[in-house]
Amino acid sequence: MDRSPATASPRLSTFFANPRWGVLSRSLAAIFGGYALASMTTVFCALALPGARGQAVLTGMLLAILVAACAALWAFATRSALRAWVGILAPTLLMAGISRLLGAWT
Repeated sequence: MDRSPATASPRLSTFFANPRWGVLSRSLAAIFGGYALASMTTVFCALALPGARGQAVLTGMLLAILVAACAALWAFATRSALRAWVGILAPTLLMAGISRLLGAWT
């Protein structure tokens, strides 16, 4: 099974295949995607963890620091920049959707 990013779109795979744009894209995924993932982790933990709200928020914020660091590592450890974006945005959107269902942003 071919798991190359060329199966997604020829234009996207050409953009992400260039090493210069790939490093820029990975850097942006690490910075902005990592920030988005960390903030969604904080919101999700504040809503999903049992106990006092303040303790859940603090736990979420501490966990978000670790998640942001792991997102930056993930962005540069994957085979392609497209996979880095997908690997960071998928859990971000998943946690945002679950947080919305749990009552965030009402």
